[in-house]
This record gives sequence, C-alpha cells and structure tokens, in this order.
Amino acid sequence: MIKNLREDINSVFERDPAARNVLEIIFCYPGLHALWIYRVAHWFWVREFFFLGRFISHLGRFLTGVEIHPGAKIGRKFFIDHGMGVVIGETAEIGDNVTLYHGVTLGGVTWDKVKRHPTLEDNVVIGSGAKILGPFTVGKGAKIGSNSVVVKAVPENATVVGIPGRMVMEQEKKDVGRADLEHGRLPDPEAKAIACLFDQIQELEKKYSSLALEHEALKKQMDTLQQ
Repeated sequence: MIKNLREDINSVFERDPAARNVLEIIFCYPGLHALWIYRVAHWFWVREFFFLGRFISHLGRFLTGVEIHPGAKIGRKFFIDHGMGVVIGETAEIGDNVTLYHGVTLGGVTWDKVKRHPTLEDNVVIGSGAKILGPFTVGKGAKIGSNSVVVKAVPENATVVGIPGRMVMEQEKKDVGRADLEHGRLPDPEAKAIACLFDQIQELEKKYSSLALEHEALKKQMDTLQQ
C-alpha cells in the first residue's frame, strides 16, 4: 500500500509542474484524494459490501467534486488534474498512466445491466470537459480534445476532437515514460476547412482577374478592328 501511495504522489510530480512538495500534494490535490477514496470504496465493493462501497464513494464525491463509482477498474499512475466535475461510471475500465482533466465524463448509453462505460487503455489523455460515452475502447496513447463528445472506438495513438468526435491525426507510436500532456496543441479541423475555403476563394479571384484582363484586351482588339 505504501508503494502505491508513493507512486500516486510521484505521478502528480511528473504531470503537474505546479506541484512543489509532498505535503502540498497530500493535502491540496482533490484528484488524488478522490483516487484514494475510490480505492477504499472499491475494496469494499469487490468484497460485496456494496452499500459501504457506494456510501464511501458518495462521501468522496461530496468532499472532492469527483464521482468515481466503486465498481470501476482503475490502473496504476492514474491522475486527475483539478478534478472538479469528473464522473466515472460503474463499468468503466482505466489502464496505466491515464490522465483526465476537469469535467470529463466516462458515461454509459444504456439502462441495461451490461458493460456500458468506456475502456481507456494505457497513456490516454482526456482534455477538460470531454464526454466519452459508450462501451467502446480508447486505444493506447490516444488523445481526446477538450469538450469533445466521443461515441465510438478510438484507435491507438489517435487524436480525436469535435462533436461528435472525429479522428484528425494519428501520432507515431512510441514508448514514453510519462504522458504527453500537450492537449492544447491539438489540430482544429473546422479552422483548417475554413482556411482551405479562403485559399480557394483567393485562387478563384486571381483567375477572375486574369480572365477580366483578357476580356478587356480582347474587347479593345475588336474595337480596333471595327474602326
């Protein structure tokens, strides 16, 4: 248990440059508190003390603003930055080195008692406000842009943005010792499409100007011939 606690604290140091010392992390990081409370609740849940598990989870939600169902499965080095508004459903599964920002929802799309929440594989980064809805898999190393709504599977090392989420690029596969947190540098497909339209308009304007000059020259030639 001590090893796990140290690993959780070190994961904060690795992924939050604002972290200054161990005491600050232990007492001032609600995402870390939510994770520790979840682990206690999960211990009771898997031993079929369901009420205790839910009650401890509810206390954690009240104290941290993060709601993690005790039935969820979470791997090592999980990090929730800021934390407020994060919701993780009962059948969600989260791998190692996963990072969630505030306002993320791992939700379901059915009332049936089946696997209804997403699976996040290792090294996934989910931007603030993103909603991952459904029992599909987000592959290793994938990034989900802020405020995206993802409703279908995401390949490994892919980047997804928008509503609904669309894959806009696929990164080179590589082993990294820490998560890549540069979710602010994700591409904007709408802006790219608009830029392409402007380029086409400028090209059409050039062609129009060229045709207008040719027409004017041809008109002068016709006037000269008529004279």
